[in-house]
Amino acid sequence: MLHIENITKYFGGLTALEDISFFVKEGIIEAIIGPNGAGKTTLLNIISGIYAPDKGSVRFKGLEINNTSPYQIAKAGISRTFQHVELFGNMTVLENIMVGRYLRTKAGLFACGFRLPSASAEERAIKRDSEQILEYIGLSHRRNEKASSLPIGEERKLEIGRAIATEPSLLLLDEPASGLNEVETSDLSFFIKKLRDQKNITIILVEHDMRLVMDISDSIVVLDFGKMLAEGTPQEIQNNKLVIDAYLGEDEEVCL
Repeated sequence: MLHIENITKYFGGLTALEDISFFVKEGIIEAIIGPNGAGKTTLLNIISGIYAPDKGSVRFKGLEINNTSPYQIAKAGISRTFQHVELFGNMTVLENIMVGRYLRTKAGLFACGFRLPSASAEERAIKRDSEQILEYIGLSHRRNEKASSLPIGEERKLEIGRAIATEPSLLLLDEPASGLNEVETSDLSFFIKKLRDQKNITIILVEHDMRLVMDISDSIVVLDFGKMLAEGTPQEIQNNKLVIDAYLGEDEEVCL
C-alpha cells in the first residue's frame, strides 16, 4: 500500500532522516519506534505532505505523492492525528466529527456551512454519518458537549473519530497514548485493533508506549538518529540485539 523509498530529509545542517526505506502492506498495523529525535514525526509529516523529502519518494497505492498537498493526500485516503490533540475546542463533539466528513462532500465546507440550497441534502447526510461515527467510537452521549470539556482519553478518541470521518484507507497515529493512564491505554489498544479488523484501515503508529506497540503491531520499524535500525515482527524486534542496545534496553522490563 505505502512504499517509502530512500527518504532523506535535512533541516539546515541537520540530517533528520537518512535513506529510509520500507513497505507497509495493506490491512496491518505498522509501528514506528525509536528514541526522541529519531525522526518518527518527521517521517509522518513527509507521508502526510506537511514536509517534502529532499531525496527519495513516497508512493501510495502506486502513485507518487512527494509533491502533493496535505489536502490532496487526505482526499487520496491518508488521514492522521497529532502528538498534541488538535480539536476545535469551542465546537461540539458532533461538529468536530462533521468537519472531517466535509472532505467527502461535493458541495464542500463553504456551501454546507452557509446552508446553501445545493448543500442541504449533503448537510443532513453529514450529520447522519457523523452520528454513526460517534456511536462507533463510543462518544454519542457526548455529542452536544464542547470538545474542550472532554478528558484526554476521549479527546484522543474524538480526534481519531474525526480522522476516520474522512474515510481513509491509511491512518497515521502520532503518539495516541500520550497522556493516557493504563485503563485508557488498554481501551485505545482495543479501539485501534477494531479499526484495523472492522474498518479494514491500515495504520501507521508512532508510539513510545512499548506495551501498546508490542500488543497491537503486526510489524515494527525502528529508527535511531534518523537512520533505520531494524524492521520486523514484534518478536523479532524484541530479540534484536541492536534494538535492545539502542532503545529497548532503556526500559527492558517493559519492552521484553
